[in-house]
Amino acid sequence: MRSNDHIKTDLRTDREHVAPNIGYIISVRGSVLDIYFPVNLPEINNMLVIPGDPKVVVEVRYQIDKHSIRGLSLSPVAGLKRGMEVYDTGAELKIKVSEDLLGRIFNVFGDTTDGLKSAVEGIEMSIYTKDFKAHKKDSSSSIQMTGIKAIDLLSPIERGGKAGLFGGAGVGKTVLIMELMRNMLKSHKGISLFCGVGERNREAVEMYKEIRRAGVLDHTILVFGQMNEPPGARARVAHTALTMAEYFRDHKRRDVLLLIDNIYRFVQAGSEVSGLMGKINSRLGYQPTLGSELAELEERICSTENGAITSVQAVYVPADDFNDPAVTHTFSHLSAFIVLSRERANQGLYPAIDLLKSGSKMLSMHIVGRRHYVIAQRVKEMLSQYSELKDIISMLGLEELSRDDRLVVNRARKLERFLTQPFGVTQQFTGVEGGPVSLEETINGCERIIAGDFDDLPERKLYMIGAIERDIYEKV
Repeated sequence: MRSNDHIKTDLRTDREHVAPNIGYIISVRGSVLDIYFPVNLPEINNMLVIPGDPKVVVEVRYQIDKHSIRGLSLSPVAGLKRGMEVYDTGAELKIKVSEDLLGRIFNVFGDTTDGLKSAVEGIEMSIYTKDFKAHKKDSSSSIQMTGIKAIDLLSPIERGGKAGLFGGAGVGKTVLIMELMRNMLKSHKGISLFCGVGERNREAVEMYKEIRRAGVLDHTILVFGQMNEPPGARARVAHTALTMAEYFRDHKRRDVLLLIDNIYRFVQAGSEVSGLMGKINSRLGYQPTLGSELAELEERICSTENGAITSVQAVYVPADDFNDPAVTHTFSHLSAFIVLSRERANQGLYPAIDLLKSGSKMLSMHIVGRRHYVIAQRVKEMLSQYSELKDIISMLGLEELSRDDRLVVNRARKLERFLTQPFGVTQQFTGVEGGPVSLEETINGCERIIAGDFDDLPERKLYMIGAIERDIYEKV
């Protein structure tokens, strides 16, 4: 066994003159450890370390009695056994933060995983923020442009707010997040921070390559808690990413775009942890603390007098059931919700955004302006009329509709196709060059379609283009 002095050096504590608080493992049940401390009982959320190669990091979750705690391992527990020594660091999990974070990949402990030799130096910050003062929050409302037509027109994202991308498997949540990152980095002087919760290794590699190919890696930070890691790591990696975002907002006074993929996997990791801890599950097998765990993360995302953290979060909808507790709890924290439709994806209308079910609290006349508001409402009204006429068309045919209804259907279908858009991140697969479209170009295009300027134009001319004035006559 190594000496106590060596252990203290490994933990990088600033209390070398104090004897370490040593405990002993009582039991190991999956990722949950019961540990006995004969002298001092560690505080809740304290980080404990079990020496080894690699060392095991445990977070204190409960104090069972005067001498025992129940902890959750954030590392693989293979090789642990009863009686092994455990060292209390006397502090919560802390990560090093500085400008050196940019362009690197990290895990839940703030350690680099990109294979580069240079280490990150800087100040240490706990992954848990305490005593955040409400008066420091910025209550002003402004729009964060994304360059994606359907979002900027119908579901504008709030600067310093939270937007959710809701959809089942395979409807394009991750691709849409990658395009958002690409567009917003090129048009805004800020930091982009991608947090992968329960990501597949393949997805992480693809994300890194795409960001490097787009030439924006120097303004990006990647944090991953991958699918093969313990549930404790997946449940805490979002807090690690948010701490990095808070550093750039509060210390460097910079705006941060925080992209989280996937909030459902964050909830799922919490459910696994709850089961391991022996809690009784609530409805549909979720943890009884689902609401408070989600709020603990979501309420840290906001604007302050120093800068803004704007978050876009992918939310997997299990079995396309929007009444699932994980989905409904997430809804309550969002200022914009973007619903992805499997029906639109099957029709090849990408991004597969359900234009009628998506929305935003920012789509208000005093925020976006009268012209934007009126055009957005007119678009939704026309699409809603078309949706109501679909059953009649399927039974009787388009010819049985009145002239006015046929005109509505014609323009609504053109609006649907105009609000599709080629993405820059998919160019290597489609061969179609994509990029951001300004809000003014989007509003102009919709206004002209509604006015009937393109009634004689084939629908295919409006499919997968950017701005009408720029791209429509280039279509074959």
